[in-house]
Amino acid sequence: MDSIYYSMGWDSLFSIFITLGFIAVAWVVLQEIKWEQFFRHPKSPRARLAQLFLAIIAGRLLAGFVLDYWNWASALKNLFNSS
Repeated sequence: MDSIYYSMGWDSLFSIFITLGFIAVAWVVLQEIKWEQFFRHPKSPRARLAQLFLAIIAGRLLAGFVLDYWNWASALKNLFNSS
């Protein structure tokens, strides 16, 4: 029973790091956009907050895709296991 909790803990930690990593990558990528086209003052707190929300949304979507793919790929081994 302890090994199940141990495994769940590592899976959760892995998911947290993947999600935070993709949010950071999305933030870096969003810094390359010419925000002058969307905001009068692209360095204002309001514009930075909008960029942060976009980074969180994009990073979470990408992380969700990667984590789902990871889980599906690891579950495929159960398809070919014969007990």
